[in-house]
Amino acid sequence: MSQTTIKHVTRKNERDKLVIEALIWRRGPLSRPELHELTHLQRSHISRLVRELQDEGRLIQAGQADNPMGRKRTLLRLNEEHRFVVAVGFDDQEVLAATMDLHLRMRSTVKESTHLDGGTEGLLNQLLCCTKKAIRQSGVNVKALLGIGAAGSGLVNNREGMLVMSSTIEFLKQVPLRETFEKEFGVPTSVENLTRAKALAERTLGAGVAADDMIYVEYGRTGIGAGIIINGRLFYGSEYAAGEFGHTHMIQDGPACKCGSFGCLEAIAGAAALEARIRKALAEGSSSEALALAEGDSSKISGWTVLKAAHLGDKTCSAIVEQAGNYLGLGLANLVNLFNPSVLVLDQRLSYAGEGLLEQITRVVKRQALSHSAKNLLVRFGKLGSEASVLGAGSVLLEKHFEIPALKLPRFMIEPVSMPFRRSPTARILGT
Repeated sequence: MSQTTIKHVTRKNERDKLVIEALIWRRGPLSRPELHELTHLQRSHISRLVRELQDEGRLIQAGQADNPMGRKRTLLRLNEEHRFVVAVGFDDQEVLAATMDLHLRMRSTVKESTHLDGGTEGLLNQLLCCTKKAIRQSGVNVKALLGIGAAGSGLVNNREGMLVMSSTIEFLKQVPLRETFEKEFGVPTSVENLTRAKALAERTLGAGVAADDMIYVEYGRTGIGAGIIINGRLFYGSEYAAGEFGHTHMIQDGPACKCGSFGCLEAIAGAAALEARIRKALAEGSSSEALALAEGDSSKISGWTVLKAAHLGDKTCSAIVEQAGNYLGLGLANLVNLFNPSVLVLDQRLSYAGEGLLEQITRVVKRQALSHSAKNLLVRFGKLGSEASVLGAGSVLLEKHFEIPALKLPRFMIEPVSMPFRRSPTARILGT
């Protein structure tokens, strides 16, 4: 399948046009003189490329900018109606697919409960069907698709486009998501871990204030993860497994965790742990607003119910949430000491408990983390809901498409020396 990213294009004319598009996508509307200053391409070449891009419908005018040195400059922007992206995000609870323009404004969305009874093949069919529905509902021609972004819950090797494994959907192992989507739709597909995709979305479109060093904490029903951004880039680790925050060991001889260990953060403070505690309290005769929120059916009580009841002032749920908040704060303090982020963004669903939980977690973090690291730290709830998964997956795709390759250093400057150092004959003669 042909690639359309800058680094895969061999014809100079098309590569220069992609560079212009990439600059405008990253910086917003730009004039021809600004494009010349940024690219150092000849002015006549810039003018010709812009005309071709306009004729192809890829660029359109965006008004004029004031120029104190002379006449006003015509600004150029991407034509959002020319190309589109589709993204799909999924975990063990929900599948969400969306068609978006080049600024990630949604044209259509499709949401379904995840089908787990059909195994890997059944789930892949659901992902493909939801993607097709999102395209069809948007009215976008498949030929106008720039590509597809997919974000799944689990360990993802984004270089190979492979979902390696998932602790929440156990039958998913070595699933070639990129190959599956590219074979079905014939367009480039990027694959990312769900938590990292949400981290990227919160950084660029949500509560992350475009911070270069940020950590996003996902608080799901079945786990707790961290999307770590360092110097503006997602951090993966050597085996793409960085960010397993929920498996931070918190207490000795604690409850069993599904990872096989004991006392992990998600086993004592995750949404499933909240649910287990309120069920135990009710079974022992406690009263709680959580039961009313679940319409009197205790089987419908979830961790989210506990958070909402705590916000309403329910004493039993408030005590449960307070304990979980302390553990979360301690775990986050460790992240602050390790990575020194400027912003911590907490899953929007934690806001069900109200600002009191945010204030509690912030107090614990600033008390337990190194004072220098936590001095200017911002801790806030995320602004994006479930749509964060597709916004992040779409953002990963666009970042890759509009990536402008940097010049690489020679291999001898970046690779370790594989042979032992040998002294020169002169050194031996001199006895050194």
